[in-house]
Amino acid sequence: MKGIIIENISNLYKVKTFENNEIYEANARGKFKKEQITPVVGDKVEISIVDEKDKKAIIEKIEDREIYIKRPKLANMTQIVFVVSSKDPKPDLLMLDKQLAFAEYLGLKVIIVLNKTDLDKKQNFKDIRAIYEKIGYNVVETNSKERIGIDELIKLLKGNINGFSGNSGVGKSSLINAIFNKDVTQEGEVSKKNKRGKNTTTAIKLYEIDKNTFIADTPGFSTFDISEIKSKNLCNYFKEFKKYIKDCEFIGCTHIKEENCGIRKALESGEISQNRYNNFIKIYLDLKDKEEHKW
Repeated sequence: MKGIIIENISNLYKVKTFENNEIYEANARGKFKKEQITPVVGDKVEISIVDEKDKKAIIEKIEDREIYIKRPKLANMTQIVFVVSSKDPKPDLLMLDKQLAFAEYLGLKVIIVLNKTDLDKKQNFKDIRAIYEKIGYNVVETNSKERIGIDELIKLLKGNINGFSGNSGVGKSSLINAIFNKDVTQEGEVSKKNKRGKNTTTAIKLYEIDKNTFIADTPGFSTFDISEIKSKNLCNYFKEFKKYIKDCEFIGCTHIKEENCGIRKALESGEISQNRYNNFIKIYLDLKDKEEHKW
């Protein structure tokens, strides 16, 4: 019987079957350990039933993965939803730009959610929306409590395995609860003392919205490692930069100090956001530093 792993707690897997939509608790065959393969949430698998009454099974085979993310461990995701809080905690656009570069690198579709818009009395989130919509990303403004933007978000999730990502406290769990219109995840509290999120999600879990549509609740990120991207290639994963690279005078242009750089010219003419460019430099220098001190 074929299915998808929807949860993993201490190497005990919950598998939802495609055939009868049942959930089985499954262990993995010992051969996977020998082959140094570990099943992860999102894996499409074949199982054999050990006990139909108690819904026990064994994972016999793991299908080839289309995409694999190491941190958090998740397979076959097709779309990633980046949740940014409009306020409390304040928007972390450096984190967002790191995540967007990684999504481009993996070839994932992207939704940017600007959550807690009701708390942003100055409506600064509208400037953020303008920057990312100009680049070509889907941006949705949400307020979970009043269900603002939830129906629009659900439409964009259809037919995908969707990963939800963002710093702790941005409201990922509240959004997922609003999507299902019930408490399917434990909501976290934002610390009033330091305005930073307290991470409440401890395990990755897939929730099924409808047939072929899942969302993954993942542990909140305090860091987001994109070291798989080489610094010299980073410009290829800033979506709006790509068309200006051909205008650079020098092959191997870093787009930071060189004269006659197509990207810097686009920045000067307002085609590229100054904030995005500043974040590009920060991420580039960080990747470069890690490459130089790898050993």
